[in-house]
Amino acid sequence: MAPAPGFEPDGPPLGDDGDGPPIPLGRRVELPGRGTTFVREVAGPPGAPTVLLLHGLMASGGLNWFQAFEPLSQHFRVLAIDHRGHGRGIRAWRRFRLADCADDAAALLDALGVDQAIAVGYSMGGPIAQLLWHRHPEKVRGLVFSATSNRFVPGVRERLFFVTAASAAAGSTRLGQLATRIPLAPWQRQIPEGVRARPDSLSRWAGAEMRRHDPRMVTEALAAVMSFDSRSWLNEVDVPTTIVVTTKDRAVPAQEQLRLLLAIPHAQVHLHDEGHVWCARRSFGDAITEACLSADGGR
Repeated sequence: MAPAPGFEPDGPPLGDDGDGPPIPLGRRVELPGRGTTFVREVAGPPGAPTVLLLHGLMASGGLNWFQAFEPLSQHFRVLAIDHRGHGRGIRAWRRFRLADCADDAAALLDALGVDQAIAVGYSMGGPIAQLLWHRHPEKVRGLVFSATSNRFVPGVRERLFFVTAASAAAGSTRLGQLATRIPLAPWQRQIPEGVRARPDSLSRWAGAEMRRHDPRMVTEALAAVMSFDSRSWLNEVDVPTTIVVTTKDRAVPAQEQLRLLLAIPHAQVHLHDEGHVWCARRSFGDAITEACLSADGGR
């Protein structure tokens, strides 16, 4: 999984020593008038369509999608952006807005010369993918939603803070250590044993990724997710859409994820008997690849 010229290392790619899955290197990309972001990229087969991976809260492009890069790259060019305040994403004084993340994603496609992409949103990335289609429909070839919704209702608020694989994979960080040491904590039970026991090389890398987050912007991102509601316009989606539902999800319960189907009745639905940190498991990559193929007309 060789990076394109100009990509910068952040440590050796995992997987070379058998200690974890391969993580593609990344590069910083200047988005004119917006700031500098960070993208991980795998070229994929010649002429392949592009998938744009949009990560969840407290994650990064690498953390959220490390299990998906390799299977996706067999069919697609793969881009994974770090959102504002997360990882190496844009830093700004202005308040975090999901709409800005969607505009960043569109600007990244422009900067890389990509006309259209299948937007794949996980958890917080789901609203960003929805906004990308709403604000830049010409950029979106298809949509894939996983472990997300079009509205995050009260009652999910406390659980939502511990979303995505970031808290699961980063066992060497303060947050990861806290989550795995407090007995009977509800979020601890969501972390698969195999993830808590991942090799040190992956843990160290995941911890370093999380330490890059801007705490103020991540806190604002949580508030932005909780206030998101696309019900007034999501029924206008006119591109192939696949909804990947995690039926054991306690962060975003399955019934909340299925609200997307009420808004987009032509969408395909893939049900998986998994929880919210499924993205840290090997099976996640194959499932997301299947969903992307479905959203691209079943190539």
